[in-house]
Amino acid sequence: MKSAIFQKAGLMTVEEVAKPTLQAPDDVIIKVVRACVCGSDLWAYAHGDNKEEHSMNDGHEALGIVDAVGDGITTVQPGDFVIVPFTHGCGECDACRAGFDGTCDRHPGFTNWSHGFQSEYIRFHYANWALVKVPGQPSDYSEGMIKSLLTLADVMPTGYHAARCAGVKRGDKVVVIGDGAVGQCAVIAAKMLGASQIVLMSRHEDRQQMALASGATAVVAERGEEGIAKVREILGGGADAALECVGTEAAVDQALGVLHNGGRLGFVGVPHYNNHPLGSTFAQNISVAGGSASVTTYDKQVLLKAVLDGDINPGRVFTADYKLEEINQAYQDMQERKTIKSMLIVSD
Repeated sequence: MKSAIFQKAGLMTVEEVAKPTLQAPDDVIIKVVRACVCGSDLWAYAHGDNKEEHSMNDGHEALGIVDAVGDGITTVQPGDFVIVPFTHGCGECDACRAGFDGTCDRHPGFTNWSHGFQSEYIRFHYANWALVKVPGQPSDYSEGMIKSLLTLADVMPTGYHAARCAGVKRGDKVVVIGDGAVGQCAVIAAKMLGASQIVLMSRHEDRQQMALASGATAVVAERGEEGIAKVREILGGGADAALECVGTEAAVDQALGVLHNGGRLGFVGVPHYNNHPLGSTFAQNISVAGGSASVTTYDKQVLLKAVLDGDINPGRVFTADYKLEEINQAYQDMQERKTIKSMLIVSD
């Protein structure tokens, strides 16, 4: 089968590799229909990010058809159309039952996170609960709906997680830091939860317009103290909730700066900073929560129905499509901000 390979920083290729096989009773082999490139994939692509050369791709979002199942699988069968999330929660531990399957107690650390999805077939381990079945088959859906379903593997649940962790509720004033796919989905989530004002911090007109179409009420391009002042002017004071969707220390500082005392920070950007002292929030009574998104929980409880009913359209974040063989261009275009999120058409 064909699979994308990380050759070195700035270069992805496609090679023939062995098709994955079942290795455990709760494994599922999935034929990939659609995959994509995540903003977090770009860290290794741009800088190497301590990633070994000529190694597996970082792809972790897919839609697919179940090809084979292990003896312990009772929830899906060959032929099922599924959302393949980046998480592998068990659905039974204390964390999963509390709604935090993104950090499952039974599958700690990297055992709970996916990789290698930019391939024709993938092995999904710990699959009995985590996979999300979609009614029918891919051919039953428009390409626009397929795109929205693909966001349910990561970016839409991640944006929703930021809003949930920040406790966004009806009437809240919300600020979103980050205008990529996750930030765009955080805007959608804030609107779903009833925010009265949603300010997106963005410098890029195409992303600003997309967010405004999804429910943002204002855009702020400035950064630092100037940006904080502009946000506070628009909101008539500090924000109730800030959703950090970037993963840098500067983004965290921006989020903390826009909040009023007693405000709430939800952070879902994969951290690329070594330390940010929690004591810095003491004088503000800031609540801080965030981490790996509860993909399966949110999809099963809220998001899949919202997409199928047409209540939300997160698929608009895919602004360019590529074949698997064009994987390097898909990465490069995202890196150069020529597209917000790249979708890979792997099979029909």
